[in-house]
Order: sequence, then C-alpha cells, then structure tokens
Amino acid sequence: MTPPLVIFDLDGTLIDTAPDLVSSLNHAIAAADLEPVTYGDLTHLVGQGARVMIRRAFDLRGRRIGEDEVEPLLDRFLAHYKAGMPGASRPYPGLIEALDRLEHAGFTAAVCTNKLEELAIPLIAKLGLTERFRVVTGGDTFPVRKPDAGHIFGTIERAGGDPQRSLMVGDSINDILAARNARIPSIAVTFGYSDVPVEDLGADHIIGDFADLRPELVAHLMRKS
Repeated sequence: MTPPLVIFDLDGTLIDTAPDLVSSLNHAIAAADLEPVTYGDLTHLVGQGARVMIRRAFDLRGRRIGEDEVEPLLDRFLAHYKAGMPGASRPYPGLIEALDRLEHAGFTAAVCTNKLEELAIPLIAKLGLTERFRVVTGGDTFPVRKPDAGHIFGTIERAGGDPQRSLMVGDSINDILAARNARIPSIAVTFGYSDVPVEDLGADHIIGDFADLRPELVAHLMRKS
C-alpha cells in the first residue's frame, strides 16, 4: 500500500523565513526609492512568490509599478536572497521531532510551496532538510500553483503518493484552499504569516506547535476525509 503523505508549505510553516524575506524585499525596492516594509507588513505580502510580493509592496505604499519594472527588481531580490541563504531562516521549533515521529510511523513527507524552485530547494538543502522530503515542488514547477489543486496533485504524483492518503499542512488561505480544491484534509498552523485569523481559514484542524503534529492526528484526519 502507498505510504500516507504529509505535504508541507514552506515559508511560515516549515521555516521562519521572515527576516530574510523582509531584508531581500527591502534591498530590491530600495532601487525604486520605495519606503522599506516591516515584519508587520509581511502577512499582506507573502503567499504568491517574490514577483507578487514586489507588486504588493508597491500597492502597500500607494505606488503603481509597470510589468517592465518588476523584472529588474525581481532579479535584485533573487540575487540578494540567494547570496545570504539561509541567513536567519530557521525551522520552527519542534519540526525535526515532528518529522521524526511521522517517519517512524510510516508517513512520507513532501513540500509544496509557491516559492520559486531556485529558492526553495537550495534553502531546504542549506538547512540540512533535503533528505526529509520525498519531493519539493515550487511555484514554477507546474503551470499552476496553490490554491490550484493541480499543484497539490502534481506534488502527490511526484512523491509517489495517493490523494486519498494525503494531507496538507500550511499557514495561509492558499494552502487550505489548495487542500480543499484537491479534496484532501488540511492542518493550519498558528505561527505562520496568514493575514487573516487562522480560525477563519477553514482547515480541518489547527495546531499551535509542532509538538501537536502527531501520527495519530494525521491518520485520524485522513480517515475522516
């Protein structure tokens, strides 16, 4: 039988990347003389990749940006982010122990993120987590990205999983909607970057700490779906 699969979002779920996202975004938008963003702004900016994050930073400051202006700033963001990787980004407390519990119980794990592959895969590698995940899919891996169900289904297929034995763990509406669209159960974490109360996301379960992510809970949610 196909091992059950737990799919994780990356930013705000597996890894606290906020300091490096803010630093690289501010480095990029400084070239356009845009006022720096703060950690408090981050929840309104993340979720759809760096290109959208740049556009949202301009919207936040009440300035318009043309499509031809985005690409140079994106290049600047990517260069800064890659050069400092992993920077101050760290796994959330209890993650490693949670992955150990799931692995020992026979679960496999994967990452499904809207972050570009060229950022997500090296970040996971530099944090020593590559071997923890069967596959990592990014926002540019497929023609679609979360909340489209195709991103979930593509991740499950590449991981050798089964949608009927899969579950999504995330921190944002994109994660929970993607799971709902794919008709798989979901767990929302409270410590991420959601710009709305996590209770309003509609996840099947909410955890406030990775100590609460246990094989018994995951198995229960899979059986209910």
